[in-house]
Amino acid sequence: MSHFVKLNAGSWFIIANPTSGNRNFSKQWKEIKQILNHKKIDFSFAFTQFSKHEIKLVTTAIQQGFRNIISVGGDGTLHHVVNGIMMQRYVKTSDITIAVIPLGTGNDWIKTYNIPNNIKKSINIITNKKTILQDIGILETENKVVCYFNNVAGIGYDGYIVHKLEKLKRFGSIGYLLAGISGLLCYKKTIFKIIFDNNTIETNCLMVLFGICKFSGGGMQFTKNVHTSDGLLDITIAKNLNLVDLILNIKKLYNGNIVHHKKVETYKTNLITVIPKTSTPFIQADGELIDTGKVTMKVIEKAINFIVN
Repeated sequence: MSHFVKLNAGSWFIIANPTSGNRNFSKQWKEIKQILNHKKIDFSFAFTQFSKHEIKLVTTAIQQGFRNIISVGGDGTLHHVVNGIMMQRYVKTSDITIAVIPLGTGNDWIKTYNIPNNIKKSINIITNKKTILQDIGILETENKVVCYFNNVAGIGYDGYIVHKLEKLKRFGSIGYLLAGISGLLCYKKTIFKIIFDNNTIETNCLMVLFGICKFSGGGMQFTKNVHTSDGLLDITIAKNLNLVDLILNIKKLYNGNIVHHKKVETYKTNLITVIPKTSTPFIQADGELIDTGKVTMKVIEKAINFIVN
C-alpha cells in the first residue's frame, strides 16, 4: 500500500460526470485534458457510468493512494464525491483535497468561494493550491438514511423544488425559478417541531435550511453570515412565506437580504432535529433528493480540504 501512496500522493484523480451541463462533454473533456497537460498536472481519470458511481470511484482512488480528487461536473457530482470521501475508512478525511472543474447547471457550491464557472480559470485556481479545511454536514433521517453535504441541505419547500427539478434541470437557472413558482402554487406548508440547543420551536413552516455555504437553488442566498469552517450550521427557518412575499422579495432572495424578512428567522447550531407534524416533506442535500420526514443534522468540523480561489 505504501508503494501506491508514494506513486499517487502528488497526482490528481479526476472523476468526471459526462452528463453534467447542457453542452458537449467530449469537447469540454478535450479542453480539460489539453490544459492539464499544458500545465504539467499529473492525473488519472474515470467517468461516472451510473447514479452515485462517484462514491465507488473515490473509494478505489483512495485505496490506490490518491489524496487529491478533482470533481468535473455540477453540484451533484461534487456531493457524491464528498460522500465517497466521508464514507471511506482508509484515511482521515482531512488528508484528502478536492478541487472542482465546474460543468453543471446549478454550481452553487463554487459561488461561495468565487470559483468561476469556466474550465480554464478553474484549472488556474487548482494550480494556485490555495485550500480551506471546510466543515461537512451530516444528516440522518428516521428511515436511517445517512448522507453528507458540503453546501446546503433543507426540508420542506426546497426539497419539493428539488423533486420538481428532475424535469426542469435542462433549463438551468430558469429551471430553478420555474420549479420555485410551481412549488409555491402546489406545496402545502407543514407544521414543524424544530429542536436545537435549548430551543423548541413549533410553527407552520415553508422550509428549514441548514447551511455550510452561502448559495442554493441556482444562486439564491438563504443563509446569514456563513463561515464554512466554524463548526456551526447556519439555520434559516422560513415560516409562512407565500407566493406574494417571494415575488415582492425576489431581489432579496439573490442578494441575501431575505434573512431580514419578518417571516424568516436565523440561528447557528451544531445539532438540530426537525420533526414534521402534519405531512412527510422532502429532504434535500446539495440539490439531491435524500428522503422524507423527520431529520437530524450535525456538523463534522474541518472535515475535507477544498481548493478555493
